[in-house]
Amino acid sequence: MGLLSLAIWTPIVFGVVLLALGRDDQARTVRWIALIGAIVSFLVTLPLYGSFKLGTAAMQFVEKAPWIERFNINYHLGIDGISLWLVLLTAFINVVVIIASWEAITRRVNQYMGAFLILSGLMIGVFCALDGMLFYVFFEATLIPMYLIIGIWGGPNKIYAAFKFFLYTLLGSLLMLIALIYLYTQSGGSFDLGVWYQLPLGGTAQTLLFFAFLSAFAVKVPMWPVHTWLPDVHVEAPTAGSAVLAAIMLKLGAYGFLRFSMPIAPDAAREWAWLMIALSLIAVIYVGLVALVQKDMKKLVAYSSVAHMGFVTLGFFIFNDLGVSGGLVQMIAHGFVSAAMFLSIGVLYDRVHSREIASYGGVVNTMPKFTAFALLFAMANCGLPGTAGFVGEWMVILGAVKANFWIGVGAASALIFGAAYTLWMFKRVYLGPVANKHVQALKDINGREFFMLTLLAVAVLYMGIYPKPFTDVMDTSVIELLRHVANSKLI
Repeated sequence: MGLLSLAIWTPIVFGVVLLALGRDDQARTVRWIALIGAIVSFLVTLPLYGSFKLGTAAMQFVEKAPWIERFNINYHLGIDGISLWLVLLTAFINVVVIIASWEAITRRVNQYMGAFLILSGLMIGVFCALDGMLFYVFFEATLIPMYLIIGIWGGPNKIYAAFKFFLYTLLGSLLMLIALIYLYTQSGGSFDLGVWYQLPLGGTAQTLLFFAFLSAFAVKVPMWPVHTWLPDVHVEAPTAGSAVLAAIMLKLGAYGFLRFSMPIAPDAAREWAWLMIALSLIAVIYVGLVALVQKDMKKLVAYSSVAHMGFVTLGFFIFNDLGVSGGLVQMIAHGFVSAAMFLSIGVLYDRVHSREIASYGGVVNTMPKFTAFALLFAMANCGLPGTAGFVGEWMVILGAVKANFWIGVGAASALIFGAAYTLWMFKRVYLGPVANKHVQALKDINGREFFMLTLLAVAVLYMGIYPKPFTDVMDTSVIELLRHVANSKLI
């Protein structure tokens, strides 16, 4: 078993063990097994970074074995500079959410923790799969644990939110399945992505494939106008579910553009880039304005996620190295920052049981340590230099200006809207005099919460101050992807 298989199956095995334990009177033991499982799952991903060879775009740590031989479907894994940090991010966030859920969940603890561990392994599988059908299986399988997390441990309208999440993402993926079967027939019976990248597809076929993939990936990102499921799901999902959904699951769709849409249908990707740029700018500007008027903190951060992911798709489809690398960096940064924002809201919700901004005011007076963390994460959400939120947005804006000045101006406006809605929320929740008796009774964060937020704060600051380890890994793979999309020459 190679390193990638270990990264995928270690959390899944721990998750299955937790499901077998089965009783709430073992909750303490369950929590410790879950934490040990998450830490071990993170540790087995670290050698991927330590042994990763820079300067090559070839797939590394490749594993290949027959799976369903009759249809030539293989268990084929590998990562490059595009997927390495996404694997590490997934394993890291899983550790954080297990710590975050330590006291918040008191019923069916084994099933809750098991669902997160299994989900982590399945998401890593998406980022490692080099076989089209294996990718599809992992991509769709992630819906099951998240559906259960929302539907069992969510808020008052959890069933509605869980169904909406499941149906939106499942229906979007059906066209992708048809596209995968078409590529299988065109390649003479192969699901190998490397074979698909070399297929001489005509313009019409590429366009149909591009939109088939778009139907799946746009919903997952989510891009405007198929983003409406996200705020409802975030509001009803438990805190850790929101953190994983924003930090990792949205990245599955963005990753799909780089692994499928652009290399398999390069001509269509260039031809329809204007549409992708337009939809991305609408997400950045319009959805940013929508976030400004939200009264629910979770809804505000959910709309903020749509706007930030608009930066990612904008960067990808301006087809220059700054833009694509910036989009990738933004994916990683958004993983840290959005998880931190949702978990901070969870800290308040666990105490007051309200997400309404109006329920708070003057939190800094009773929770000064927590407010310091919340301020850092709010600044990162605004894109303040020195935080992770700045690096990717700055690279995308530079890449956009390089492609077209006015696209760059539109993208840069997001910094204004981001600062407006984030600081407006921060002012009303944390600053000023104590607003009510609920805030007066608040106690500052305990050691577990302090440790959890410290992990995210270190990640946000490290990436903001020294992004070189992130960009060095992805540079060669990004340049090779652009060369392939541009028919062997950089655009």
